[in-house]
Amino acid sequence: MTTTIIGFPRIGAQRELKFATEKYFRQKITAEQLLQTGKELRKRHWQLLQNAGINQIPSNDFSFYDNLLDTAFLFHALPQEIATANLSALDKYFALARGYQGPVGDFKAWPMKKWFNTNYHYLVPQLTKTTKFYYDGGKIKDEFCEALRLGIKTRPTIIGPFTLLHLSEFVAGADADDFTANLLTAYTNLIQDLTAAGAEWLQIDEPALVYDLSATQINWFNNFYQQLLAAKGPLKILLQTYFGDVRDIYSSLIKLDFDGIGLDLIEGKKNAALIQSGFPANKTLFAGVVNGKNIWRNHYQKTLTLLEQLSVANLTLTTSCSLLHVPYSVQTESFAPEIKQHFAFAQEKLTELTQLDQLYNHQQPDWLKQNQQLFAQPRVKEDPELKEKIAQLTAKDFVRQPAFQQRRQLQRKALNLPLLPTTTIGSFPQTKTIKKMRAAWRKQEISADQYRTFIQQQIKTWVKWQEDAGFDVLVHGEFERNDMVEYFGQHLDGYLFTKNGWVQSYGTRGVKPPIIWGDVVRKSPITVEWSTYAQSLTAKPVKGMLTGPVTILNWSFPREDISLKEATWQLALAIQAEVLDLEAHGIKIIQIDEAALREKLPLRKSDWNSEYLSWAIPAFRLVHSQVKPQTQIHTHMCYSEFGDIIPAIDEMDADVISFEASRSNLEILQQLQDQHFKTLVGPGVYDIHSPRVPTKEEIVTELHEILRKVPAENVWVNPDCGLKTRQEKETKASLLNLTAAARQVRRELQSNE
Repeated sequence: MTTTIIGFPRIGAQRELKFATEKYFRQKITAEQLLQTGKELRKRHWQLLQNAGINQIPSNDFSFYDNLLDTAFLFHALPQEIATANLSALDKYFALARGYQGPVGDFKAWPMKKWFNTNYHYLVPQLTKTTKFYYDGGKIKDEFCEALRLGIKTRPTIIGPFTLLHLSEFVAGADADDFTANLLTAYTNLIQDLTAAGAEWLQIDEPALVYDLSATQINWFNNFYQQLLAAKGPLKILLQTYFGDVRDIYSSLIKLDFDGIGLDLIEGKKNAALIQSGFPANKTLFAGVVNGKNIWRNHYQKTLTLLEQLSVANLTLTTSCSLLHVPYSVQTESFAPEIKQHFAFAQEKLTELTQLDQLYNHQQPDWLKQNQQLFAQPRVKEDPELKEKIAQLTAKDFVRQPAFQQRRQLQRKALNLPLLPTTTIGSFPQTKTIKKMRAAWRKQEISADQYRTFIQQQIKTWVKWQEDAGFDVLVHGEFERNDMVEYFGQHLDGYLFTKNGWVQSYGTRGVKPPIIWGDVVRKSPITVEWSTYAQSLTAKPVKGMLTGPVTILNWSFPREDISLKEATWQLALAIQAEVLDLEAHGIKIIQIDEAALREKLPLRKSDWNSEYLSWAIPAFRLVHSQVKPQTQIHTHMCYSEFGDIIPAIDEMDADVISFEASRSNLEILQQLQDQHFKTLVGPGVYDIHSPRVPTKEEIVTELHEILRKVPAENVWVNPDCGLKTRQEKETKASLLNLTAAARQVRRELQSNE
């Protein structure tokens, strides 16, 4: 038996890649210096895996922004205006990742969506009938040769053609058949090039196989790979899947000429039974038995029992998915030993793989004894009062009264907002000064009173700016928050926090998910002080800003000793208490963000309700069910595909919902119209994840498009998302254009009455 992984975190132990890339964006370092940072990180990571005893080391899992974007670039699937622009290859790459506004042109970034059921975001290739895929060398071969010069023969990895097309967007009448022939030639040439370079294995990632598949999709896959595998020569091909099971296509996979098949045995609930039904003796099973998405230690006895039950001839141990989704290492954390022993981050998961390998071969039995001792006793004590509170919940606790339309009339009278009311999603830029002051407060270099005064000054400055800019509903700016989930976790019992547990969300954006260690209870108000201070400064309504229970769960590392439903309802009761406190202190509009609602939605539609929506939607309703009808409840969702769960979103019974929409070309508007969505909506009118400033005319055009699908009285005007990561100058310019555009369209509507 041997060991491998699907991929490793590329950001670096101290987020070196993030900082270098952002310096390049600010023109503080050269392209050569950025490329050198990437080279140093790759070397460090390959050698780390080698020293840990991992037998097969992947390459090309590194990316400066996103692997799907890398694949599109490798095969030259670029828009014509980018391909012909007078920019370096690196700058063309970043132009598609984050947009470009400069002397060469004005290019919008590709859309961005969630990667399957994770908090990672990928760039969506835009394919037209003129897109031509071809391969002529590039990153995948270069990095293989780079490792080879270090004495490490890696297994190159690439996203496969089925997943590439499944996740791409077909524009202007294009479809998959337009690209099949070119893709087959491109992947064939890639195989031949890697073979000539000395590669022995190629990992082709096809995670899209874990979705519900149609007969047409299965036929396309079989036909494509029959032809591709016929040309593979001596190169061994690993077909790698993750995030679920392959029940729809397993019988085909084991008949195709793959040398290895990688299956997820953590989230792939039917994969073990499929393997037991028969796995070819001439293929290697790459068994994903170490969880690549959570940070808890592997239960060795359960894993070893599973491996024995699989009973396959050729076995390689691997992770359930790329380790991109967990922090780098627990070694730098300062948890007490009795706590730290329960965690395995990316580096520790390498050790788990090698230990499981030896235990499977009846070596080092003490490792098994130590692991058994870890799981022998309950890790935490339960809170009996909380358990009883959840047990006593009844149906009426999840229903807000009166119904939506009655509340709407009461809220109109109470708030007296204009047509097309303007607002932002919540956060304003977190400048270096803000971060410096927060760090000083944490280090006790300044007093709590000094820090409070500083935050109040930030709030005061931005409340005044919003009033001057003409916003109708204001926000306090969230200057006191480091993160929309970690901040709340810090004020709840049951949470633990890492110092360096960063995980890539997209590009240079990292998140530091907190860990749900035990039962979650709110002990005191969390946001009331800041929201009420902001409201005291203005006659306009200020939104209370909260993160919803489903998003807090999905953006935390959850417990594995209780159900996700129970963990979420604990969070819902905590946030409900905060909502009621805000209302009691005079806050008339409360936004409860559920940005990550879709994140744990099962990839197979047949599981949506029974395994997720049946408790996730009620959890949100529980949070706001007790507020007065005059209190307006908002929520926000971003960077996911929501069209197919719109009825469930409507059932959340919020009064207003803002969606990410600009990067997805306002696609959601038609879906809202088709499904008679009742909730008021604020489709984002510009992309905050790009540094380019939208013109007033662009936003006017966006609003006209929105109003063709949604009645004006149902529309709010806002950006796509929070503005925490943006620079102050671009933020203010963009928001001034937003309010100017709203005023213009408002005048147009009034003149047409």
